Amino acid sequence: MAKIAFILLTHKDPDGIIAQAERLTSAGDFVAIHFDARASRDDYARIRAALATNPAVTFARRRHKCGWGEWSLVAATLSAVEAALEAFPQATHLYMLSGDCMQIKTAEYAHRFLDAEDADYIECFDFYASDWIKTGFKEERLAYRHWFNERTQKTLFYTSFEWQRRLGLTRRVPADLQMMIGSQWWCLRRSTIAAVLDFAARRRDVMRFFRTTWIPDETFFQTIVPHLVPEAEIRRRTLTFLMFTDYGMPVTFYNDHYDLLVSQDYLFARKISADALTLKAQLSALWEQRDVSFTVSNEGRALFSFLTGRGREGRRFAPRFWERESSLGRDRTLLLVVCKKWHVAKRLVEQVRQQAGVAAVEYIFNEDGGLPDLGGIERSVEKRNRHRRALLRMLFDYHQTDRLVLCLDPAAIDLMRDFATDKCTVRLLEIECAFSDAYLIGHARRVGLAGDSTPPEVLDRLLPTIRNDLRHESDQMRDAGFPVFLRMRQCDSPEENAVPLAAFLGIAPDLAHRIAATDYLFVD
Repeated sequence: MAKIAFILLTHKDPDGIIAQAERLTSAGDFVAIHFDARASRDDYARIRAALATNPAVTFARRRHKCGWGEWSLVAATLSAVEAALEAFPQATHLYMLSGDCMQIKTAEYAHRFLDAEDADYIECFDFYASDWIKTGFKEERLAYRHWFNERTQKTLFYTSFEWQRRLGLTRRVPADLQMMIGSQWWCLRRSTIAAVLDFAARRRDVMRFFRTTWIPDETFFQTIVPHLVPEAEIRRRTLTFLMFTDYGMPVTFYNDHYDLLVSQDYLFARKISADALTLKAQLSALWEQRDVSFTVSNEGRALFSFLTGRGREGRRFAPRFWERESSLGRDRTLLLVVCKKWHVAKRLVEQVRQQAGVAAVEYIFNEDGGLPDLGGIERSVEKRNRHRRALLRMLFDYHQTDRLVLCLDPAAIDLMRDFATDKCTVRLLEIECAFSDAYLIGHARRVGLAGDSTPPEVLDRLLPTIRNDLRHESDQMRDAGFPVFLRMRQCDSPEENAVPLAAFLGIAPDLAHRIAATDYLFVD
């Protein structure tokens, strides 16, 4: 019969960890615990003392300071895996869990499930061809070296990346590996884990590569396991039921989710709310029960997608919430970058994103696309304009920030005036560009004022009118009396432009100068 060594990665809730370890070992299985070195020493001492008499529990020899997206998470996993292999020679499988996971089947069911097939359970999809990564960096995770934590050292993270990108300091994936990606919550056979550790000891080049890969817990085991194990012995799935919202956050389960959870074709679920005491009690009692019959319908993902999708479009639950609220919020700051040359503004905000770590969206009231799924409000430019404040409020929430940069065309004076009357803080930065005749002719053709066959004499008469129109738009902004109105000019030096940019973003002058000195900023 299968014997499971659970690899438990934890960083909080010592009482919950103790209870989880006692529960998982009650049916004859084992637990190897890694407790984050950043967490409380007293909590760790309490966990060790409480579990000292349980022979089915061991601890990683080395505690790592773990950070999201870092190699430290893989290092912590490897430490716990090594401890499990040494302490529990009877273990046939190793199963990754977190402190937020709980079983949704009995131990009896789990053992029978693993005995049914001699296989490893791990998500491993082609890194480049699959759509497993929905947003953000993809190839950049591998092509560049990442030494800093994106969440706690954002400026260093993006500055390092930008310099590598500028200097062309890319690297290659180890030639004999096909890069794969998937969930970190796997269940692997003992022989597979032993092969992974042996491979890691032999292939220092591979270890060096993954140590500076971004979010390696989604690629390390997922790449190495299919490199070592025949395809027929791999089930490309996780045995832990988890779902993500449209915002990339894990769905949390509560007291009324018991029936849904136990009907899924999984052994565990993540993540269970700390406040779901009734659900926790039900699932805790479930593990040791015997002869329990489960009806597996596996409808969880489809049901969640159906209900949330229809509800957020106003066809299932309450009225559309964006129709009931109007303010962006007193504690928020909306930063409006206004520029007629859209490519110039886009280049600037890209540098702001990367170097200053400020969330930014571009010409969302002019161009389709460019937004995540926000329940339907983002689907057309017309709808975005109609529900402009609600859209921005949702973007503040989506980016989990109180500062948001937005690009606007100078013609959108009504939008600027509307946002300026909101309770939030609004700052406006105009980027004044030089307009050559060639650029204005191209602009006239793009907006339908001229065509490819328009005679030169007509264009000659049209150009002064277009220049006057652009000047009028700029004058309207200056005359509107916005509380904070700043200007960058193409004709000014980076030193001069850094002053308004620093005031606009609220950043240090040297950082503002680095952004303003972007060499291709004003290139047409």
